[in-house]
Amino acid sequence: MSDAIAATEAPTKNAKLVSWVKEIAELTQPDSIHWCDGSAEEYDRLCQQMVDAGTFEKLSDAKRPNSYLARSDPDDVARVEDRTFICSQDEHDAGPTNNWRDPAEMRDVLGKLFKGSMQGRTLYVVPFSMGPLGSPIAHIGVQLTDSPYVAVSMRIMTRMGTPALEVLEREDEFVPCVHSLGAPLDEGQEDVPWPCNADNKYIVHYPESREIWSFGSGYGGNALLGKKCFALRIASAMAHDEGWLAEHMLILKLTSPEGKVKYVSGAFPSACGKTNLAMLIPTLPDWTVETVGDDIAWMKFGDDGRLRAVNPEAGFFGVAPNTSYKTNPNAMATIERNSIFTNCALTDDGDIWWEGMTGQPPDHVIDWHGNEWTPDSDDPAAHPNSRFTTPASQCPCIADEWEDPAGVPIDAFLFGGRRSTVVPLVFETRDWEHGVFTGAVMSSETTAAAAGEVGKLRFDPMAMLPFCGYNMADYFGHWLKMGRREGAQMPRIFHVNWFRKGEDGKFLWPGFGENSRVLEWVFRRCDDDSETVDSPIGLLPAPGELNTDGLDISDGAIEQLLSVDDDALRAQMPQVEEHLARFGDDLPDEIKAQLEALKERLG
Repeated sequence: MSDAIAATEAPTKNAKLVSWVKEIAELTQPDSIHWCDGSAEEYDRLCQQMVDAGTFEKLSDAKRPNSYLARSDPDDVARVEDRTFICSQDEHDAGPTNNWRDPAEMRDVLGKLFKGSMQGRTLYVVPFSMGPLGSPIAHIGVQLTDSPYVAVSMRIMTRMGTPALEVLEREDEFVPCVHSLGAPLDEGQEDVPWPCNADNKYIVHYPESREIWSFGSGYGGNALLGKKCFALRIASAMAHDEGWLAEHMLILKLTSPEGKVKYVSGAFPSACGKTNLAMLIPTLPDWTVETVGDDIAWMKFGDDGRLRAVNPEAGFFGVAPNTSYKTNPNAMATIERNSIFTNCALTDDGDIWWEGMTGQPPDHVIDWHGNEWTPDSDDPAAHPNSRFTTPASQCPCIADEWEDPAGVPIDAFLFGGRRSTVVPLVFETRDWEHGVFTGAVMSSETTAAAAGEVGKLRFDPMAMLPFCGYNMADYFGHWLKMGRREGAQMPRIFHVNWFRKGEDGKFLWPGFGENSRVLEWVFRRCDDDSETVDSPIGLLPAPGELNTDGLDISDGAIEQLLSVDDDALRAQMPQVEEHLARFGDDLPDEIKAQLEALKERLG
């Protein structure tokens, strides 16, 4: 280790942290160490450093103030699930839905990869809080990275820098996160705009020791280790052991015309309208929807037995394509300034663009590869997984309570998939166990383009399939156990489906702002203020109970939306059974009993 590194003074008295940083620096051999303070000056300096390096292009201050565009390496554009590992001591604890490797073997592999991996680069020490600073629901992490892109992105996505370090001085415990691009520089070697190691990517979690090690990728959830790695995979393991929930859920605040408030949390797989729902502009008069979180919820029990939730993140890391003033005006307003865009297109006037952003595409842009693009080009201008990274505080509909350290009390959970048939617009589950079963068999239908088999179900329990840090059968068991906790006042559980189609193949429900009508019914059901009718899968709104005033939709369409196709559901039951059979004897008895009850109701 160089004298310059050895002399780097740590702005903390936390001996464990200082020792760990020194240990990783000795392994990775960076040229220097920088302790991030999270200041605006530091952010601006690092962004300018990346402009000079060709990693960032500054956007027009007239069009998009204080914002930047990055283009990644074409081999580094998304999460890499096949290179994501849960290295529990026992393979069984990782379960059948995770990639497992023996932790000792993985440490040996990573030790060799990380040796000298930061040569020629700076090691950034990034202390961060997941959740409001000092909240009893929040936890501290520290990421060591050789990527300035990660450092500035973590400033947007978390409460990063000196304030987090000050919390750590009091609390001592932190989740260690080590990240390297895997692209060391020899003396005199010229760098590339987006360094990465396309041939050696590892995103590794050690649930018992609460560690995250990531190598080779500089993109998104592979590199911003507070996001999916900590906030879901490691946090779900912590939550299992400590009796709380870390979920892939939005959180929204719903206020009635009378001023009554309820908080709703919802789990939706990708392409199911999750962000749009979190930032909904309701069409129902005098109803208000505000955003607490768009992606992840951490929930711990309050003294009253209710689950209280915080959004552990401080920013939105959103999929750009098809985000527009038509689909999500609040998101578009949020990204007007102070944002980082990755793999979007660059317009001739220094702004960004992506498919679906405007009614007509521009005549000319520079695409995400850096090449000329016109509407006649064969390939999209923006990568399908292009992203915006933007501060949540800028969202016009952000709720005042989003940074409340106590969290917000959750009244209802929503589960939802993308189903063109069978599943109704909304139903309520009968009780907690039935609700957990409903979440466990959440699914979307594949399309012909996606899988060549129309109607095949892709199961994503609680939208957690890629993000659960331990055996998913035990995860179901944990949910069930939470409901049995003494004094627990659990949220009601509902299932929604915005994507039911008619015989003409068109969507029956208009969606977007009209989804507020479903939220209104959920709101009233939480107060037992609405009638229901029974069905094999749960309780449906009774005729006339769903508010359709002023909605241009036929009675026949409403009837179809609020119906269950028993025959089609019966035909899909073998797929449900096959999905649950993956978990073998570990599947909780309560889930097995719910499956048998459903089969019995179907006859």
